[in-house]
Amino acid sequence: MQSRTKQIAISAMFAALAIGIYGLESMIPNPIPIPGIKLGLANIITLIVLKKYGLKESALVLAVRILLSSLLFGQLMSLLYSAVGGALCLIAEYLVDKFLRGKALFITAIFGAILHNVGQLLVAVIITSLPGVLIYTPYLMISAVITGFVTGLAALFSLKLLKKL
Repeated sequence: MQSRTKQIAISAMFAALAIGIYGLESMIPNPIPIPGIKLGLANIITLIVLKKYGLKESALVLAVRILLSSLLFGQLMSLLYSAVGGALCLIAEYLVDKFLRGKALFITAIFGAILHNVGQLLVAVIITSLPGVLIYTPYLMISAVITGFVTGLAALFSLKLLKKL
């Protein structure tokens, strides 16, 4: 059993890593001019923490990353989109991972990415009162499958490397 101090230090390290990845990703210009489409590379860290330390620790790392990343790199409005999308993503990843008994992490990540985009769409509809934003749904779902697959594989390879340490 790890000491509470060690757990806090590990969570802080993963949160800092996720914030750094988010910051680097925010500097990459989006080649696709559709709101909401991004790589979601910081989710690699969420997946790693979920697999290694469980739901509680991954929720903590996610919450810290969303709060600080929104303050450092985004606008305050992005906090709401990220919080709802991130919460739905984490819940989906937790449930799918349990259903798949820890296998096929890329499928877990795909479901997480899809639910993240669903959360963002819900926030957009509520904030704008315009159901027309749902026109982006097919594009966001296609991008979620692609980016979820990539982040899931990256998390899987990272976990294999961490086992060797």
